[in-house]
Amino acid sequence: MNATPVGALLLCRTDPSAVRPAAQLLREQQLLVAAGDDWSVLVPDGTPWQQAGEPVDQVLGGWASAVAIGTNRPALAVWWDGDRAGFTLASGFRRPVGYVWLADGTPVGEDEAMRTFASRLGLDPVLDVQALEPLTLPDPVADAQSRLFGLLVVLARAGLDLPEGLAPGEAAGRLRSVARAIGAETVEWSGWRDAVRAEFHAVEEGLLGPRRPGPTVRVVGLVEMAAGLPLVAWGLRRGSGGWLVAGAVLFAHGALALTYDRIREQPHTSPR
Repeated sequence: MNATPVGALLLCRTDPSAVRPAAQLLREQQLLVAAGDDWSVLVPDGTPWQQAGEPVDQVLGGWASAVAIGTNRPALAVWWDGDRAGFTLASGFRRPVGYVWLADGTPVGEDEAMRTFASRLGLDPVLDVQALEPLTLPDPVADAQSRLFGLLVVLARAGLDLPEGLAPGEAAGRLRSVARAIGAETVEWSGWRDAVRAEFHAVEEGLLGPRRPGPTVRVVGLVEMAAGLPLVAWGLRRGSGGWLVAGAVLFAHGALALTYDRIREQPHTSPR
């Protein structure tokens, strides 16, 4: 990989308008741009995430989980540094799945991870899985960067179309420059008031249409809060900012769902 600098992209299988509220909750400035039909890409803006001493895969894995929770759609972190490259796919409450290659392209993941990856992204179970299989096999002429390019080629069949210049192996500064040059939107933390307003809208609309108050919303909210607390504790214990954010987003999303349910039920309460 020729001493490739640290870099990362966060790919989301939904449009930018759905990604924006979740990206704000990361509390780390991002650059957001469309990346094909029903795909978006987030490019980390700034460098604090690189200076905390936490491996890039852990930071981006936590962010992917937070965005997947906030959008209810799969989020794929693609990352690289001088020693390794790989990806982490987050999808709902399921355990994230990922794969890693050493700088010289040596695969160090499990074959089953690729099949799980394809299934959770809704890829073709035959053609796309067959195209992914070579990425798990030894190849003396393939380095880690070319492995990631091979992954993106398969995702292109599912509609991913990364803007030119946003590519594996590029330095983080170069990715930011390219994103700004193509008109990416800057997404930054705007305070809890705007975040709560945006999350209320997301809870109310949902991906399956407007939600009605009732037991389903309450159960989902309680489950999200119950799942978020252990992630927060784990992030604090491990000093992992990415997973701390993921747990906080999950807990907040559940709490907002319960609040939404309570507020929306009040107008239907019969006067005494």
